[in-house]
Amino acid sequence: MAYDKFNIIKSSAFPLPIENVDTDQIIPARFLKATKREGFGDNLFRDWRYNNDNSPKADFVLNDLKYSGKILVGGKNFGSGSSREHAAWAIYDFGFRVVISSFFADIFRNNCLNIGVLPVQVSESFLQEIFEEIYKDPKTAIEVDLPNQKVTLLTTGRSESFEINSYKKENMLNGFDDIDYLENIKPEIKAFAESRPF
Repeated sequence: MAYDKFNIIKSSAFPLPIENVDTDQIIPARFLKATKREGFGDNLFRDWRYNNDNSPKADFVLNDLKYSGKILVGGKNFGSGSSREHAAWAIYDFGFRVVISSFFADIFRNNCLNIGVLPVQVSESFLQEIFEEIYKDPKTAIEVDLPNQKVTLLTTGRSESFEINSYKKENMLNGFDDIDYLENIKPEIKAFAESRPF
């Protein structure tokens, strides 16, 4: 399944300065029954967003109308816990295209890259500066430049580079998942196969 092409995103962000956010907090296990990658955004951070009577918790960031955007800024060790890919699906389905943290769990990072969510790892000091600027002004804009692998806090001009696997980078730039990539190089695969001796 192809996803939106990712190039440069300029957006405000939601701050979630909580460390060790695990995948069960991102999408609780009771919502993993569906097999389609749709509808999971409704239950993103379900137990943090809603009371037992399904009323929104006013003090949770996703329910705070002063925040908006395609970027989620999380605390250190974001996406730890079980390997459920539904956590990445929920983040994408809610509308996020970038998650910024100072450290990601490896499996969560890869699950995000597989579906078009860019995990951007920055230094702890830069992460804290981002949080500070967002709290000063919820409309603070952040630029995430995938071609140049750079994230910039536009209010201060400070930026940092981030790492990404070159294969995953090309897929995100083209809006490909792994199957799309193989479909795209089908002529080369066919030519290679035909060049092999039987």
